[in-house]
Amino acid sequence: MDGLLDKISSYNIFNYLLPGSLFAVIGDVVTDYRFVQEDIVVGLFLYYFVGLVVSRIGSLVVEPILKAVGFVTFVDYRKFVEASKADAKIEVLSETNNMYRTLCALFLLLLFVVLFDQFAPALPWLVDGCCSARNLDADRRGKALISFDSEGSNEDAEQQTNQAV
Repeated sequence: MDGLLDKISSYNIFNYLLPGSLFAVIGDVVTDYRFVQEDIVVGLFLYYFVGLVVSRIGSLVVEPILKAVGFVTFVDYRKFVEASKADAKIEVLSETNNMYRTLCALFLLLLFVVLFDQFAPALPWLVDGCCSARNLDADRRGKALISFDSEGSNEDAEQQTNQAV
């Protein structure tokens, strides 16, 4: 485990692990969803993965928006490489830029999760498509394999699918 921790760079910690951990903790507090894990090892992997996704959303969504509105501008990559060789602080500034972009994406995603948590119960069409027993795969006899319907039990779902067959 120590060898794995030695290979994690400050970039990975500040752009993946920290945002993923913040997403889990803040998401736990402001929504009904539970993101914080009991097992530390599983939690580290989950938080790292969530942070990785948040960072990708930051680079694919947030950065182009910031460029489009003129909030940030970039120079040619060749000039960046030359300047990085001349001044090592540019690498640190680039890492800091990526961290702030990831944090912007983090809070944007948290806003979406909070809105989903608040409005999903009022919009049944939003949840019915993925959490209804009618939409789950059935076996050859026509019985539902599992039911996520909160209104009925698994037996109710089996009776409904048996009646439909």
